[in-house]
Amino acid sequence: MIHTGKRGRRDFLTGMLAGGLAAALGRTARADEPPVRRRMTIDLVCGNLGVKATQREAIDLAQRHGFESVFPDAAELARLSDPEVQDLLADLKAKGLVFGAGFLAVDFRKDAATFERGLAELPAYARALQRAGVRRTGTWLPPGSDSLTYLQHFKQTARRLREVARVLGDHQMRLGLEYVGPKTAWTARKYPFLHTLAETRELIAEIGLANVGLVLDSWHWYHAGDAAAEVKALRNEDVVAVDLNDAPADVPKDQQRDGSRELPVATGVIDVGPFLRALAEVGYDGPVRAEPFNDAVRKMPREEAVAATARAMKKAFAVLEG
Repeated sequence: MIHTGKRGRRDFLTGMLAGGLAAALGRTARADEPPVRRRMTIDLVCGNLGVKATQREAIDLAQRHGFESVFPDAAELARLSDPEVQDLLADLKAKGLVFGAGFLAVDFRKDAATFERGLAELPAYARALQRAGVRRTGTWLPPGSDSLTYLQHFKQTARRLREVARVLGDHQMRLGLEYVGPKTAWTARKYPFLHTLAETRELIAEIGLANVGLVLDSWHWYHAGDAAAEVKALRNEDVVAVDLNDAPADVPKDQQRDGSRELPVATGVIDVGPFLRALAEVGYDGPVRAEPFNDAVRKMPREEAVAATARAMKKAFAVLEG
């Protein structure tokens, strides 16, 4: 393990500064949209599908079903010895895979004591991922509060996540922030909080550290009314991770709930073509994972759930092939 210290963190942060889908949706590809070179990876996160798997099992599942990256389990990686980590990385490479992005273990959304406990445990979490070569992690932002006004919430969230990002920066890791877009989410509390791409970028600017960026989710992008042009205005280094989902076809948009989604291109309600093309055009080179929160997928046998997700992801990515 390498601890970079304050100088290393400064250097790291300074460096950071310096047809398939169309057919599925019943549309024809536009002649003026040539193929776009793809650098992002189709990523497997077993937990998003309700699938239980060890790190080794997840790697095997990812290879069998044609994924290109896989979720790094920080808790499991932390329990491995250095030789065991190296053996795991060799297996990952042999299978043509890389690690995607982790999930931040610090709960900054609750009381101060909970946050401080999580912050104290963060260095060990970051070391476990750094040792495995993982450079990305992300978390979601609460869309509202019953006790904090928007400004109070904004200031507290910026202050806490700045502390988190500094620790991650010490371990050469980036932090991605995901806004929550459905109207049913941000109207459920007394004081709505940020729930759009523009507002999240304002929060990132307030945090003021170059290793903080976005987790973009087609589901929240759709519900926020964000546009492909807003994604095209980003840089590769602004995006840490991406989620890809579809929305139910039989529920009005303003009544849809965050915990009930569909696999990509399952319904065509969310047109992921412009979303993915915009990411490809800015050169995004990180993981793209399905996060359907779907009961039917959760009830599938493990192999079937992973296979169905792989098919959906590949169909979505076919739009980039022209």
